[in-house]
Amino acid sequence: MSEPTPYDHDRSAYAREGLARLVLADHATEVADSAAGLVGTRNDVDTGLAGRVSQARQLIELAERTLNSAVIYEVERGSSWAQVAAYLDISAEEARERYTPAVQAWNTAFDEPYRLDETGRKRIPQLPTAAYDPNWACTQLDRWAFLRHVGIDDRQAVSAGLVMTDTADEPIPAEDGS
Repeated sequence: MSEPTPYDHDRSAYAREGLARLVLADHATEVADSAAGLVGTRNDVDTGLAGRVSQARQLIELAERTLNSAVIYEVERGSSWAQVAAYLDISAEEARERYTPAVQAWNTAFDEPYRLDETGRKRIPQLPTAAYDPNWACTQLDRWAFLRHVGIDDRQAVSAGLVMTDTADEPIPAEDGS
């Protein structure tokens, strides 16, 4: 599907590495928020038997998704499979085998950022939300980080460190418009 998406212009300001880091940050907030739900004890009586096991299992699933995002980010950043594997305590071949489908899905989503639903009228993003609409994600993640004091009084704790596209190589338009 080669039609432009609503957020192509905004997304083009970010390098793929920056978008991958944004997705990782977004997934990490979901893990943190999910883990926080297991801390308080006041509502334990309102939770069905084994309910906390369900929450903990969901936390593992979110953490696994975050790990996939971290691998994608590291690949975008230029890490080798051997470097990634060293932190996973597995071989480079096993890391490549395990995470190549996630990296390929990431790459494919850039070629086709959305698909149409079964009616053919609604766009379904193929990129994670944070990469599809990075400006919205930056606003949300900067707010999340500020409220949780991730950066001391830093209102751009997430967005300030993202890798943007290099516009230095783009030709400067002539003053006469040509």
